[in-house]
Amino acid sequence: MSATDTHRTIDAVWRIESARLIAGLARMLRDVGLAEELAQDALVVALEQWPQSGVPDNPGAWLMTTAKHRAIDRLRRSKLLERKHEQLMHELEHEQEHARAADEAALDDPFGDDLLRLIFTACHPLLSMEARVALTLRLLGGLTTEEIARAFLVPEPTIAQRIVRAKRSLAKAAVAYEVPRGEEIAARLSSVLGVIYLIFNEGYSATAGDDWMRPALCEDALRLGRVLAGLMPREPEVHGLVALMELQASRSRARVDACGEPILLLEQDRSLWDRLLIHRGLAALERAGKLGGALGPYALQAAIAACHARAFTGEETDWPGIAALYRTLARVMPSPVVELNRAVAVGMAGGAVAGLELVDALVDEPSLKRYHLLPAVRGDLLVRLGRVDEARREFERAAALAMNRRERELMRKRAQACGESTSSG
Repeated sequence: MSATDTHRTIDAVWRIESARLIAGLARMLRDVGLAEELAQDALVVALEQWPQSGVPDNPGAWLMTTAKHRAIDRLRRSKLLERKHEQLMHELEHEQEHARAADEAALDDPFGDDLLRLIFTACHPLLSMEARVALTLRLLGGLTTEEIARAFLVPEPTIAQRIVRAKRSLAKAAVAYEVPRGEEIAARLSSVLGVIYLIFNEGYSATAGDDWMRPALCEDALRLGRVLAGLMPREPEVHGLVALMELQASRSRARVDACGEPILLLEQDRSLWDRLLIHRGLAALERAGKLGGALGPYALQAAIAACHARAFTGEETDWPGIAALYRTLARVMPSPVVELNRAVAVGMAGGAVAGLELVDALVDEPSLKRYHLLPAVRGDLLVRLGRVDEARREFERAAALAMNRRERELMRKRAQACGESTSSG
C-alpha cells in the first residue's frame, strides 16, 4: 500500500473510530478535553508508524491501546491522579476482566454505552448552542476545526475558541460523564436532538453563503441520528427525528439543478427522490408511532414530510392532511414559523385567500421581522390571487432579507417575473 493510500485509510479509520475512541477514554479519565487530546496523540502515532508498518488488523483497538499508554505516561509525568493511573494499568493487563466489569456496570445503567455518554456531554445545556454544535461535530463527527469552520462559514479561530471554551466549561462545572436519568432525561435528550437537527438543517438549507445545500452536514447529522437511535431504541422522538431527516434528505438530488440553483418542492422531479431513504424514513416514523410518540414534535414534522414523500406528483399531495398535522404541531410546539408553514398548507388546501389571512396575522410578529420566508410566502399567495405588483414588493423584500446567495437570487428572479407580468398586462 502506498503512503497516500495509507493516509487515506487512516483518515477513514479516524472518521469511523474517533468517536468511540474519545468516548472510551473519557469514561476512564472523566475529562472530555484530555480524552480528545490523547486520541489525537494516538492518531499522530498512527500517521508516523502505519505508512512503514502497515495498517493493523484491528486499527480501532490499536488506537485505543496507544491512547491508553499515552494516558499512563501523562499521568506518570504529572504525578497526579494515581488512582486513574492504576485503573488504566489494570485495564491494559486485564482486558477480559475489565470487559466483564463493564458488562456488570451496564446492568445498572440502562444505556451503558460510552458513545451515549459522550453525546450527552457534548450537547450539555450548560453550553451555548453554537458550542454544542461545534463540540459534537468535533468529538462525534470526527471533523477537524477547519472543516467545521468551512461548513458554517465561520473563521477557524472562532470555532477553535468555541471548542476550547466548551471543554473548559464542562471541566469547570465538573459535568458528570454520564447519561442523565429520571426527569432530567427528557430535557437533556431534547438538547441532543436539537443539536443534531440544527446540524442537519444547516446542511439542508444553508442559512448563508453561496450554496443552497451542504450535503456533508446532512450526512453527519443523519449518521449521528442513526447512532443515537441504535443506542436509545425505546425513545420515540429519536426515531421521529431520524424519520424526519431521512425523508427530507430523500429529496436532496432534486432540490438543485446542474448549476446549483434551487428547485422548489412542487417543481422538483420526484423520480430523483431517493426511494431507499423514503423507505427508511417511513419505517422510522412507524417505529416512533408504535412507541407512542406519534404526537412528538419531530414525529409530527416527519409525518408532514411523509405526506410529500407518498405523493408521486405535486397534485397528489394531501394538503388537507398536511394542514391538519400543522394544526396539531402548532398545539404541541407553538411557534410563529410553524404557523407560517400551516398558512402555506391551508393556502394549498383551502385556497390562497385562506392562506393569506393566516399570513397577514403574522406580519407584526417580532420574531419574524427579519425572516425572509414570511414575505416569500406572502408573495406566493399574492401571485395566485393575481396581485402581482404587491407580490413583486414582497419578493424584493424577501431577497433583501435572505442571507444565502442562491436563495437571494431566486427571490430576485421571482420579483422580476412579477414585474414582467405587470408590464405585459
